[in-house]
Amino acid sequence: METTPPTPAPATVAPSGRDRFWWIIRSGWRGRCPRCGEGKMFASWLKVVSRCDHCGLDYRFAAPDDGPAFFSLCIIALPLTAFVVWLQVAFDPPAWVHIVTSVPVMALGTLLPLRPIKGWLVASQYVNRAQEAGTRGLWSDLHGTSGASDFDQ
Repeated sequence: METTPPTPAPATVAPSGRDRFWWIIRSGWRGRCPRCGEGKMFASWLKVVSRCDHCGLDYRFAAPDDGPAFFSLCIIALPLTAFVVWLQVAFDPPAWVHIVTSVPVMALGTLLPLRPIKGWLVASQYVNRAQEAGTRGLWSDLHGTSGASDFDQ
């Protein structure tokens, strides 16, 4: 007896204009599906699920690559590094102070934001239909979507 996959829930259309930005931020921060806003985006800390459990969105389009690490380092690590340098210049503390304060602050400050940043990038890719120029045909051949975009699901 053949079993058919469950019928996906109706998709919520992502808003347009200024609301689009807030939709991306909200769904990325919460780690929710950028199409329906309900299903989970992550299977583990940074691993994106293969398909939304609520609306069936296929996440093959998601390719944030090194973006989360880049933004974490540029936006968070640089100011934290400036703080550590200021601490050293202003107070000249012993090395153990940096081990107790600076190392955990730098580690947590750069690792904790990785998931929301990755969520924002994946949601932004979906909402803005971001795809490398000229690769639509190649992707459809690789994924067997017969000319349809990964966003046309």
